[in-house]
Amino acid sequence: MAPPQDSASSPADAPAPTQPASGQNTSPNQFHLQGGGIAVSYFPEGFGPVTPGGAGRLTYQDAHRSLNLAGQDVRVVEVPDLGTVVSVTLVRTVDVGSTSFSLLVPQVVLPQPPGPVHVRTEGITTVHRAFAATIGHAQRESYTVTTLVGTASRGILPL
Repeated sequence: MAPPQDSASSPADAPAPTQPASGQNTSPNQFHLQGGGIAVSYFPEGFGPVTPGGAGRLTYQDAHRSLNLAGQDVRVVEVPDLGTVVSVTLVRTVDVGSTSFSLLVPQVVLPQPPGPVHVRTEGITTVHRAFAATIGHAQRESYTVTTLVGTASRGILPL
């Protein structure tokens, strides 16, 4: 006769992973990143009163400008196989073109209890040449990719 099996060693009887309580959000509500002379903070849920066009908010700072953008000025697109891309316009000119910044926002699940986690991602600065600025340039967009590192967390936000 075979000895009885210990039920604690059976994979089918292993304890289930701990799941967050129903309704408990473990995704970040803020990302603070920097690198290559750029500092970016992104708040996917925004903060303060919701502005027309959406709740997201992004602050951007480099050697030339400091911007605080919200609502329709923050464009959020889900891209299959890439994730969330958040874009803002940094400079817009009539005759030369514009410059935009796009942040690749990684999917992050925070530990329980939620605390800040390290994040590494990329920011893409794109120079868009208008018709007058394309003379002698066949390519209308040029890209500069900057590695950004920082934290993602969930916490109290300013009003």
